[in-house]
Amino acid sequence: MTLLDLWLSRSLPMVLLLQSLVLMALCFPSASMCPKGCLCQRDPHLHGLNVSCSQSRLKEIPPSLPSDTVLLRLDHNQIGAVPDQAFHGLRLLRELNLSYNAVETLGEGAFSGIEGTLQVLDLSHNRITSVHKDAFARLKARVIVDDNPWHCDCALQQAIGGMAHNHEAAARVLCRSSEIRDQEGQPFLAVDTDLCNLAKRTTDYAMLVTMFGWFAMVISYVVYYVRQNQEDARRHLEYLKSLPSKPKKPDEVDDISTVV
Repeated sequence: MTLLDLWLSRSLPMVLLLQSLVLMALCFPSASMCPKGCLCQRDPHLHGLNVSCSQSRLKEIPPSLPSDTVLLRLDHNQIGAVPDQAFHGLRLLRELNLSYNAVETLGEGAFSGIEGTLQVLDLSHNRITSVHKDAFARLKARVIVDDNPWHCDCALQQAIGGMAHNHEAAARVLCRSSEIRDQEGQPFLAVDTDLCNLAKRTTDYAMLVTMFGWFAMVISYVVYYVRQNQEDARRHLEYLKSLPSKPKKPDEVDDISTVV
């Protein structure tokens, strides 16, 4: 056996070990990069990470998600809110699954930073009742919003109107409550009223009623004031009439007799 053969026989296991470590580093990110309770796997087809945090009993969105996350599954947890810019920095994110959580509302910046890349957003089976009117404004993704206790109002009408696939989303929305009582329990597409103008008319009507109430109070006070003054004047006049007449002096009586 030559020296070269001897060197190769001893070096080959080390080379294979290094190759294995490199492959593992590429396919499985380090534990420090992957959030606790999640499974992170590299997807060679999507050139990024597939991060699965499903059924991990999470109560909030993990704060340190890998920046090259492409697919993020947060479904079947207990997440109650989506803070503004919660996914900021995930510039490769294509699919976000937040279904089967306890989210109740969505702010304007809930999906800030992922508008350009996100393709699918699943918000189904939550507790969402209201959203900011611009919550979906810049999203190009297909948004799934069914099975939520929606309150159909002006903000929701504007939010759905700003979606890229708004007709599909609106078809899945049922009004648990509504600004119009007749629409409660009905599909959102059945609402053919401009809820924003309805809210404006309601506000104008309330303002008119308030102004009328103040005007009625002023008139009532003026009438009361006038009547009270009239009553006081009448009582004063009766008091003056009730006073005894002033008796004449004796000198005045003698003067009158002399004249006569």
